[in-house]
Amino acid sequence: MSDRLLKTPFASIYPHYVTKVEKKGRTRAELHQVIEWLTGYDEQALQEHLDAETTLPEFFEQATLNPHASEIRGVICGHRVEEIEDPFMQRVRWLDKLVDELARGKAMEKVLRG
Repeated sequence: MSDRLLKTPFASIYPHYVTKVEKKGRTRAELHQVIEWLTGYDEQALQEHLDAETTLPEFFEQATLNPHASEIRGVICGHRVEEIEDPFMQRVRWLDKLVDELARGKAMEKVLRG
């Protein structure tokens, strides 16, 4: 894992997620729903992390991960998310996978493993 990723603020990745989902006709509110499902962060907590420029490791360390997060499966960036051994990288890829599914038009209840 690169040192760059360890120092990256979540706030620098977030706009890319917004752009990705909005370009495909989904909303920022839906993106927030996905982030809240995975991390437990409500709107206020998410905004606090964005304002504070919380690093990715801190963002995931402080999260209350959804107990169903381990049900996230599939390939993202050429890696099967369920096979990633590093817990931090797996969490990053879980979020990437959820955002990708949202952007591809998957039904919200399926994205949220509901």
